[in-house]
Amino acid sequence: MTSVLVTGADGFVGRRVVRALLAAGHEVVGAIQPGPPRHDGLTDAERAAVRWMPLELGDVRSVQHVASRPYDAVVHLAGVASGGDALRDPGHAWAVNAAGTARLLGEFGRRHLGGDAEPVVLVVSTAEVYGRAARRPMTETAPVAPCSPYAASKLGAELAARETRERTGLRVVVARSFPHTGPGQDERFVVPAFARRLRGARLAGAKVVKVGNLEPVRDLLDVRDVASAYLALVARGVPGEVYNVASGEGHSLAELFARLAAIVGVDAIPEPDPELVRPADIPYLVGDAGKLRAATGWVPTIPLERTLRDLVDAQAD
Repeated sequence: MTSVLVTGADGFVGRRVVRALLAAGHEVVGAIQPGPPRHDGLTDAERAAVRWMPLELGDVRSVQHVASRPYDAVVHLAGVASGGDALRDPGHAWAVNAAGTARLLGEFGRRHLGGDAEPVVLVVSTAEVYGRAARRPMTETAPVAPCSPYAASKLGAELAARETRERTGLRVVVARSFPHTGPGQDERFVVPAFARRLRGARLAGAKVVKVGNLEPVRDLLDVRDVASAYLALVARGVPGEVYNVASGEGHSLAELFARLAAIVGVDAIPEPDPELVRPADIPYLVGDAGKLRAATGWVPTIPLERTLRDLVDAQAD
């Protein structure tokens, strides 16, 4: 049995990673912010199978305590995940995403140099580091040009990963994940926000639904496929390399809105609301995951229609 540390283990993606690891027979340590883990998304048996530990990325002693155990692998998901939250407090996003990652990797790197640890560490970044690139699926060799505090802070985490590997030899792999959604995602994110507003319109008998900019095109994965990609990278990713996690298919937000409206069963008219427009929206964000596929054999398996239906059904529950 392999011992795997998952930081941010009770988050939207973390819960799916924990479930996948447990199903594969691994021993899981879940590092979360102090307090009880969030209860949605895992069964009682799954929660009981995880060893939960508190983790504050801004606290040196907390990081040292979590890193003191021997792990075969680490999936580092903890951080500020919302672009809106990062925009409201860029300094906090940098402190958690960049400095917090540097602190965690630094501790594992120190232990690696001392011969105490040899884990594979997967650092989860974001495709938003590519910024407003050309309208074609991006490969890992595309230039990075972050245009939001969130993306910039995640690129800082990537730099911490690269520096720690160069200095200590720690086996670090970086995943640049393209947008993903699924049941249980909160409404700070566009797809569940659309679904909730559409359900509200149906219940109220309303026709008009407030939206932001519907023109951006997104590569949208199911969170369960993303979790399987992370496990594949832990097992077969090459240390020092960066991998896109993407489907290679683009969907406009207008298309996603229309598909969700059909699933919800409402004939809705989208109405632009300036309050819902993101000032740093990226027009086109689609990725090429050929490098990941070649290294691990991973391909997404869950159709978008099922993802959207599962999300709507979960909200109804």
